[in-house]
Amino acid sequence: MSGKSKFTPLTIVIKLGTSSIVSPTYPFVPHLRLLSSIVETVVKLRAQGHRVVLVSSGAIGVGLRRMDLKERGKGLHQKQALAAVGQGRLIALWDNLFSQLDQPIAQILLTRMDISERTRYLNAQNTFSELLQMGVIPIVNENDTVSVSEIKFGDNDTLSAISSAICHADYLFLLTDVDCLYTDNPRNNPDAKPVRVVRDIEKLALLVSTSTLGTSLGTGGMSTKLIAAELATAAGTTTVVMHSANVTDIFKIIENGPSPCREIAETPELFEGPLCTRFLRRESALKDRKWWIAHGLHAAGTVVIDEGACRAIRRKESGGRLLPAGVVRVVGPFASHQAVRLVVRRRRHDDVAALDSVDESTPGSPTPDLSQIPQSVTLASPALRHLTIGTTNPITILSDANNTEPDTPQLQPSMSLSSSIVSLDPLSRSVPPSPAITALAERLGTASLTSIGRGVAEGDGDEWEEVEVAKGLARYNSVEIDRIKGRKSSEIEKLIGYVESEHVVDSITFL
Repeated sequence: MSGKSKFTPLTIVIKLGTSSIVSPTYPFVPHLRLLSSIVETVVKLRAQGHRVVLVSSGAIGVGLRRMDLKERGKGLHQKQALAAVGQGRLIALWDNLFSQLDQPIAQILLTRMDISERTRYLNAQNTFSELLQMGVIPIVNENDTVSVSEIKFGDNDTLSAISSAICHADYLFLLTDVDCLYTDNPRNNPDAKPVRVVRDIEKLALLVSTSTLGTSLGTGGMSTKLIAAELATAAGTTTVVMHSANVTDIFKIIENGPSPCREIAETPELFEGPLCTRFLRRESALKDRKWWIAHGLHAAGTVVIDEGACRAIRRKESGGRLLPAGVVRVVGPFASHQAVRLVVRRRRHDDVAALDSVDESTPGSPTPDLSQIPQSVTLASPALRHLTIGTTNPITILSDANNTEPDTPQLQPSMSLSSSIVSLDPLSRSVPPSPAITALAERLGTASLTSIGRGVAEGDGDEWEEVEVAKGLARYNSVEIDRIKGRKSSEIEKLIGYVESEHVVDSITFL
């Protein structure tokens, strides 16, 4: 190790998939040799002064072995019961291994509900911080026993990215059963090239195939690792995809400290040494609260705004706050202080970049020249639906060095939060999202309750479209915002009987 890393302690999150913990088929035997190697690596990292967090899958696999079952079944209740059986034995396995080296561990089980409310998010952050300061290794898993689809992370790749943001990690290592990303399946295509460095995940999606799925026991695949990498790098964490059998390569990767950010040219060292894929962190990482709003909160409803309002809230002088005059309509019931989507209503075929042009400090990335993509490359959709991986000249995915806008892909519905979140301010003048609000909204003739992401307003034909651009915290509930939409702030008290703020949405974070 270099002198620099000895005097610069790093926070490192290491994620292991189910395939790295137990065999994928009956009798689901634990990979004790691999797990022992990981334990020794973690303890050595701790001895060098680094802070380490483990994100461990495998509860259902261990539960199957304990109950001597050959498959986990399809029912949610059976999976949750197996997770309950397996989680205790899984953490006992980790404790037995770490105890051989006198290293204390702690178990942390999370659901999305645990980070959806600001106080609970900060409590989790404080717990991680205290454990790391005490020299304890937190071992994190999703609380599958109580998780339902509305509050599941969906996979531990996403959970590891969120854990990285909570811990303000320098590195996130996603250990899997392949060496790195490739432009195509090297088993079928001898011209497939390893992807060593990634600065732009959108362009990566055009150069690789995401067809590889997770194992029969796991819930993830390579596409979920791309989503995790985008979440983590947006928080300022360098993300590395590497083979779990090469876990000792972590020392070489971190030897010179954190990898350079996306805005800094790559150093030759990035293309040398262990075979892996590095997703470079963002220099202009989102601040903790903004990251939490953008990626930790469930949006309870939608506020549709016009193009003028979109331009206005992008200006620095707006302070990330929306005035009622720019609101076109409201979709869905929500309470004050809950998170809402901001959707801009614009004419079709308008260049979205035109909406960004008011903020010259954050220009968008240029459109990639698809003609330059090698013929051997399998094109994939920007939605990251297809990425082939396996085990040879490295390539680098570049982006506009000045691009600082977060471009994190939206999480899949299976990873969404519960649609019912307690108000951040229990004493606020909020109306909880309930049938009463729905009935009142219908009586007042407010917007429909259908969800919206990208669509066209009813009755507008093909001329208009609506595109989600940001998230923020509502200052009024959905019924009140619908009453004051399109009006001046000076009219708020006359229309709803009180004034909490001249703005209807604040703490706006652009996606």
